[in-house]
Amino acid sequence: MVKIVSRKSLGSAKVYDIGLAREHNFVLANGCIASNCFNKSHSTAYAYVTYQTAYLKANYPVEYMAALLSESSSNSDKVKNYIDTCQRMGIGVQPPDINRSQVDFTPVGQTILFGLSAVRNLGEGAIQSILTARAEAGGEFESLADLCERVDLRAANRRALETLIGCGAFDAIHSNRKQLLEDLELVLSWAQNRAKEREVGQTNLFDFAAGAAPETVNSGFKSAPSAPPVEDFSLPEKLQKERELLGFFISEHPLSHLNGARQVLSPVQVSDLANQPKRTLISMVVMLAGIKEIVTKKGKPMAFLQMEDATGSTEGVVFPDNYELIQKHLVPDARLIVWGKVETKEDKVQLIVEDAEAIETVQMVMVELTPEQVRSQANTLRNVLQGQAGKKNSPKIPVIGIVSGEGQREVIRFGQQYWVQNRQAAIAALQNARFNAREDYILPQTN
Repeated sequence: MVKIVSRKSLGSAKVYDIGLAREHNFVLANGCIASNCFNKSHSTAYAYVTYQTAYLKANYPVEYMAALLSESSSNSDKVKNYIDTCQRMGIGVQPPDINRSQVDFTPVGQTILFGLSAVRNLGEGAIQSILTARAEAGGEFESLADLCERVDLRAANRRALETLIGCGAFDAIHSNRKQLLEDLELVLSWAQNRAKEREVGQTNLFDFAAGAAPETVNSGFKSAPSAPPVEDFSLPEKLQKERELLGFFISEHPLSHLNGARQVLSPVQVSDLANQPKRTLISMVVMLAGIKEIVTKKGKPMAFLQMEDATGSTEGVVFPDNYELIQKHLVPDARLIVWGKVETKEDKVQLIVEDAEAIETVQMVMVELTPEQVRSQANTLRNVLQGQAGKKNSPKIPVIGIVSGEGQREVIRFGQQYWVQNRQAAIAALQNARFNAREDYILPQTN
């Protein structure tokens, strides 16, 4: 790369884009080199393509994002980022469907149907075998056995079928993924035997039971064997399998059911991180997707965290002093509320994590109030809470007010300026001021 040390006008001259095979480096009259010059025609072409892209995204957002996802289907990181973009644009992305999905991502109304080409362990041969069988007279598949009987099992092999089951592609047919995986061994053996019989011109006796005509033989999958009934995977197990097979969650995000906690905690989402003021303490509800521990030159441990929520992912940095305090919470797939301050380094936004706690153990201060107390003791309540705030930008325990009276009950979330530093001390101070205060968990506790 050539460093430009000075600039000088050489007047006007005609310039032609000669399409150099290598970099656009030009030797000027004074012997200097102008590196990577773009002439007007070249710049105009780029501007026109940019305009076209912006126009399509603005006027045909579903179709545009579907095309973008299809183009990047071999790169799971890009697919995840584009799905995050779809969510921010209000475009839903449906999970893979064995009876509806095509090779590429497909616009369906205001949503996008997941493309089979983006499913790991599913080769081109398996996809074509499935689509070909689906397009033939048999139409949509009615069961796992129906599919195994009609596709080429040399292309759509066991690994491919396990992948399709694990990522939810059979959910519309049979929602119990664990049952399908238990059935797979028996069904594959049955389907392979059926294929051998057809090759030698034999027909299973049971296909003609009760006087069935030869043309009904194709419905023989209904007699396929199945394993004893089993309970389906739990939601966390399903989502974990989806991330293994797709590189991300597609049915839903493990944090999706924490919307109630979000309303109380009012955390910042990953997609909004870049817009947060610097040096101001914020909170985020995240899941730890990755943890990298290192040792500083002084021999102290610290960590880099890969944190994500339903809107995207970001990096967190835990310096030694804070790492010692929260290390016990830093385990893979942990659901945490983290407190920290935003920092931008080399155009990269990250969170300097100062504290963290498992979302299941986060507690809040509850204050029961009567309408009369709201009218007459509001200033007293404000002074007590402000007195429990502690250091500037440090309070992290939310305070919730419940106003009850005349058959009505209203929940009030106090702003973060009224959060407290020490839960027990705050409750004691409120009770001393004759307020009915107690502690409670953000999430319902199960025995």
